[in-house]
Amino acid sequence: MIKLPEAAELVASFVRRRLARFPQRPQLVGLCGAQGSGKTTLAAVLAARFNQAGCRTVVLSLDDLYLGAAERRLLAREVHPMFAVRGVPGTHDVDLGTSLIERLQRPGSVRLPQFDKATDDRAPESTWPVVEAPADLILFEGWCVSARPQQAAELTKPINALEATRDSAGVWRGYVNEALTGPYQRLFAPIDLLVFLAAPSFEIVRQWRGQQEDDLRKRSRVGATGLMNPEQIDAFIQHYERLTRHILAEMPSYADHVLCLDESRNVVAAPNGGDWPALT
Repeated sequence: MIKLPEAAELVASFVRRRLARFPQRPQLVGLCGAQGSGKTTLAAVLAARFNQAGCRTVVLSLDDLYLGAAERRLLAREVHPMFAVRGVPGTHDVDLGTSLIERLQRPGSVRLPQFDKATDDRAPESTWPVVEAPADLILFEGWCVSARPQQAAELTKPINALEATRDSAGVWRGYVNEALTGPYQRLFAPIDLLVFLAAPSFEIVRQWRGQQEDDLRKRSRVGATGLMNPEQIDAFIQHYERLTRHILAEMPSYADHVLCLDESRNVVAAPNGGDWPALT
């Protein structure tokens, strides 16, 4: 059993080999994991290590590609009211993400978007950090990075109370799946290496998401409007449930490496870890 920050060395060892095999172009590494699984921490630890070693590394978060509040309200009016809530495919600026990945592989200065979860809106562009490209390594982290769409038959029945009461006709989940089938697959296509942080179950995600909200509340200024109480968190994670369960069932079969987590986010197994250090 290994703590997740320490387990960064498991991922780093494989990334180093990937960089050695393909030194002529930047490598795009996808880090996927359910909300609160530790993917952001993992990305930060990896970036610090590789930057310190002289490998120009950039972290791109799928969360920072969320559409702004006004754009999501428009989507909610035109498609389905549930799209006012950020999270699922269809609520990200996929074109921006695709453009960023391309620009990070060419010389020049690149502004990285920032989404402020405390206000539930995109931060002003003037506050976005600037990085110098080309990067040697791009770490693309997000809860549904490299997720594949569901089959049409899987969309028929609601998966939870939220879908049953607010999406009984399946319009919302159908649009989500359509977005994942088309634009999001183009966003994910350039990924060279996919690492999946596999939660022990969907049920633990509620606990992890609550911890995230507590941390966000501690860091936020007084009067921040985007924070959620426990009841709102319960409703919020139901937006993610369908696809999170689908990813947990499907991604281990195609991810390059899987880190199986316990409830405390310790890595308890790496079934396709190759010759990575043994887990003890």
